Amino acid sequence: MLLAPGYTVKVPPKAPSLRSEGLCRVVAPLLAAMATFGLACYGARADEPLQYNRDVRPILVDACFACHGPDSASRQAGLRIDRREDAVDGAAIVPGEPDASELIRRVLSEDHSALMPPPESKKRLTDAQKQTLVRWVAQGAPYQPHWSLIAPQRPEPPAVERQGWARNEIDRFVLARLEAEGMAPAPEADRRTLARRACLDATGLPPTPEQIEAFLADDAPDAYERYLDRLLDSPRWGEHRARYWLDAARYGDTHGVHFDNYREMWSYRDWVIAAFNQNMPFDRFTIESLAGDLLPDAGLEQRIASGFNRCNITTNEGGIIDEEYRVLYTRDRTDTTALVWMGMTAGCAVCHDHKFDPLSQKEFYELSAFFNNTTQAAKDGNVKDTPPIVAVPLQKDAPRWKALRTEVPAAEHAAAARREAARPEFDQWLAGANDQDLADWIPTRGLQLLAPLTGGGDELSYTLTGKPATAPRPATVEWRPGKTASKAAYLNQGVALEVAGAGDFERDQAFSAAVWVKLANNDSSGALMARMDDADGHGYRGWDMWFEGRRIGSHLIHNWPDDAVKVVTRDPLPADEWVHVVVTHDGTGKAGGVKVYVNGKSQPVSVQADKLKGTTRTKVPYKIGQRDRGSVLSGVAVEDARVYDRALSESEASGLANATAFAAVIAAQAPDRAAADPDRVTADPVRAAADPVRAAADINALYGWWLTNLDDQGKQLAAAHDALAREQADIQARGTIAHVMQERPEPAKAYVLDRGEYDQRLEEVGPDTPAFLPPFPEELPRNRLGLAKWLVRADHPLTARVTVNRFWQEAFGQGLVRTAGDFGVPGDLPSHPELLDWLAVDFRESGWDIKRLFKQVLSSATYRQSARASAADHARDPDNRLLARGPRFRMDAEMVRDYALAASGLLSDQIGGPSVRPYQPSGVWEAVAMGGSNTRNYQQDAGDALYRRSMYTFWKRAAPPASMDIFNAPSRENCVVVRERTNTPLQALVTLNDPQFVEAARVLATRALKQAPPSFHHRLSYIATRVLAREASGQEKAILQQSLDDLASFYAAHTQEAQQLIEVGESPVDASVAQAELASWTMLANELMNLDEALNK
Repeated sequence: MLLAPGYTVKVPPKAPSLRSEGLCRVVAPLLAAMATFGLACYGARADEPLQYNRDVRPILVDACFACHGPDSASRQAGLRIDRREDAVDGAAIVPGEPDASELIRRVLSEDHSALMPPPESKKRLTDAQKQTLVRWVAQGAPYQPHWSLIAPQRPEPPAVERQGWARNEIDRFVLARLEAEGMAPAPEADRRTLARRACLDATGLPPTPEQIEAFLADDAPDAYERYLDRLLDSPRWGEHRARYWLDAARYGDTHGVHFDNYREMWSYRDWVIAAFNQNMPFDRFTIESLAGDLLPDAGLEQRIASGFNRCNITTNEGGIIDEEYRVLYTRDRTDTTALVWMGMTAGCAVCHDHKFDPLSQKEFYELSAFFNNTTQAAKDGNVKDTPPIVAVPLQKDAPRWKALRTEVPAAEHAAAARREAARPEFDQWLAGANDQDLADWIPTRGLQLLAPLTGGGDELSYTLTGKPATAPRPATVEWRPGKTASKAAYLNQGVALEVAGAGDFERDQAFSAAVWVKLANNDSSGALMARMDDADGHGYRGWDMWFEGRRIGSHLIHNWPDDAVKVVTRDPLPADEWVHVVVTHDGTGKAGGVKVYVNGKSQPVSVQADKLKGTTRTKVPYKIGQRDRGSVLSGVAVEDARVYDRALSESEASGLANATAFAAVIAAQAPDRAAADPDRVTADPVRAAADPVRAAADINALYGWWLTNLDDQGKQLAAAHDALAREQADIQARGTIAHVMQERPEPAKAYVLDRGEYDQRLEEVGPDTPAFLPPFPEELPRNRLGLAKWLVRADHPLTARVTVNRFWQEAFGQGLVRTAGDFGVPGDLPSHPELLDWLAVDFRESGWDIKRLFKQVLSSATYRQSARASAADHARDPDNRLLARGPRFRMDAEMVRDYALAASGLLSDQIGGPSVRPYQPSGVWEAVAMGGSNTRNYQQDAGDALYRRSMYTFWKRAAPPASMDIFNAPSRENCVVVRERTNTPLQALVTLNDPQFVEAARVLATRALKQAPPSFHHRLSYIATRVLAREASGQEKAILQQSLDDLASFYAAHTQEAQQLIEVGESPVDASVAQAELASWTMLANELMNLDEALNK
């Protein structure tokens, strides 16, 4: 056993036990490896004082803290040793006296019943670790605050011997460490390697041969710095930085669970790209991301930015408990914010105090209270635009959209002024009005079917194209009190009426459907009326007026869900109330041509499908109360069902909805008048006397109708307003939406939750920050805006450190703190703590300038080193933690694909816009999708969409892009700040055989054959300079020449295989090139693209 020099320990034969039955055996994964690495590389020498954070804490974290640390719930024997005062008070540690310290007695005990950690924990301290603990206690057992919780100060760059090597302050910190370890930095990489490395790190793409040649031809002393400036000014910079951020933001194009339907989020992705390209200061980026909607001057861009906290997964699963999912969404936002800005594993304190970090369970729920106040519902509605949302116009429409925000209110003001002035004229008109006028208000033109569904009896009467008819009343239809009549149809598990000749419309025919309906207060669904078939092997065909969760919708279907239109209202209908509903289709076959009116008012809708191409006609009859054989209504009352062969206007929809009320108003003015057409409208002459408040409302509604239909000035103002509103709607339809955050008017209450269970509330808490961090300033509001500003305060110890560490990781493959998502006690120690602090303070004091930081890193001598290392240096530091060589690692999934596209010339340079669907193996989505999901079937795009940058690929969270998943791309279900990096045979199979890579090789080969001089050397040079950013060596040329000869012989003899190879992909094949020759060069290009050199940075 190794002990401190001159010290012996007497171990009693049996010490009293500090353990209790049921000893907690929870330990932090991988901590043993971390502790060992920390001691091996960064430990104190025998002749220097130990440092608690560096030398002692990792041992205690691994061996002791799970049972004797911060978590009071799992603490054993009442002993706590993560705080000095507790350890000393409990006599576990007697400073300066190891032989009197129970901790030392236990770790050195040879009695298994007394030994700590206990044998059954499977944790054993090495002799070196035991010696460290003995030395530490002998030195007085000094504790230190955890290193990451001490606010960074700007250290002076250390003195170094090789002063000429350092290009900036970064290099002096790195070189000082290397010199202390007796190591030397690697030589500088050659200029081609530097050009390629920097271009990949700045833009995520390889440099073009022209970029490299221009850099090589520039012999100015600052040529490299100016090359970096060009890269940082490229719009590709913002795309590349955004790609990393989207992992942290858990960005995706679907909701994530249950149906995993489409969610329209790409406006947030585009905001992130623009923010990085504009070099938005990171403190401002933080504030807008967490609380853009709360800024006093919040504009559209700031509200879009708040979509960071709308990227979490959501559900619409039936039967969920709303409060449970609100708690889950709040928890996700809390975990994500803590991880991204503070490197804190806050989720470990959901059920109990954190086992390693000083974060209590109460503090977690105080932190989560900042995110507990959103208006977002627990259910996402399976729609692409779950409120709160904002409309986002196309860039070309932005000026007009901004102008309309002034013009539309002005038109509304003018109409309101007329409403104030015209009342005497209306009163005069009303005095002379009679029921005959109602005939003009209820539309009859194009009326194909009218089914009153009233009156009682054993028959249901209806008119079809003006001809009266009757049908037997089914036993499933009961008579109950109606809306406009004493009796209306109440459906109970059956069809109310079938009419073969009604509702037979093609997708390019306009039509309307209308009905009075009363829905029960439940989550049932079904079709109020439909002409829909589910036979003949197709997935439904026809149209319907449908509801789910009391939201009205409509389908136009040729084959569901691939060839269909579906829209759904965002707001549910009231329960147990009569409501008038009109759905109109304008004959375009587009979702934008579908309008829904409730009680005469146009409703905002969500588009869930908009890909109708085929016919909607079907042979089945029109039905009230049923869509298909397996779907019937129950507990729904209906009345006055109508079908028109044209699209009704909003005014006509209003007339239908309000005719009965208007008749009552007129009847109340002159009760002695009889209705001219009692079959058309039923008036209630005593309504005004019985319900004066409702009668007054009806008069106001009639006044509004009169203004927009009979008053000349009012009609002009309404027409002007409607024109502006249509223009606004058209711009909105062309654009997209953004999911945003929005606070409730009154703050929601927050509670500590026992074991994290949503319904086990303990004490009430308010928004607050953890006590171990700087206090929350009194002058800041206790909301997300205040939290964001607190995070970027100068005295915050974590935000700047965590952020620069992640940026360093992007360039070097690993952070100075390797556990970029855990700066807490279980996390890794920084390899260069002074450098990390210097970078953090410099970043903050520079105005949080991201481009400046990257230029510092990419221009440093540390970064510019060759990645080559001697066998000895590699063995001594295999992970390059000491930075004695330049970075080299396999590129991330998106970069691997983008590299091939860029090298081939296929890559589209379009920035932003809707996500795209490039090549993907068949069946990937179907294997994980539910039957009704609108992301069940993968519809591959065509044209340029196949060659967009990978960050624009549609991200279905239940099934991420297959080829990128194989290269360790995350699912984006949760926040990820460190990607795994693996080497598997599947990855080679992707780059060798995936259509995207084979096509890229074929296009590159075609261009070499067409554009380079007709010799092997020139054509190989064309390919090599694009794939490897250099010429092939002499040995490589010989090998490749032989390979090409073999390929040419094979394809000359196997013409069918040659044809199959070159036809991979959607881009056209150049018929002027011989198939065998093109196939041979395609395979040669594919070989180069699969070199380790091409797949690594």
